[in-house]
Amino acid sequence: MRTTVTLDPNVAARLKKLAHRKEASFKQTINEVLLRGLSLEESGKDGPFVVEPHSGVFRPGIDLGKLNQLADELEIADFVEESRR
Repeated sequence: MRTTVTLDPNVAARLKKLAHRKEASFKQTINEVLLRGLSLEESGKDGPFVVEPHSGVFRPGIDLGKLNQLADELEIADFVEESRR
């Protein structure tokens, strides 16, 4: 079937390189790439992604009240490092 497709310049360049490397025609390369992409899409229908929660218990000795303090210290360290540049 003959059809017209508008490709982004970077996509066209990559397809031309691939065709040259495989010593295949541009048409054949486009067909192979499209078939590969469509096959991946069809095989990826495993169903919706499900998040499985688990208990996130902190290790003994971690003071939950000081977590914000740690975040502040890390943010200050990043700021000081960036200001030195």
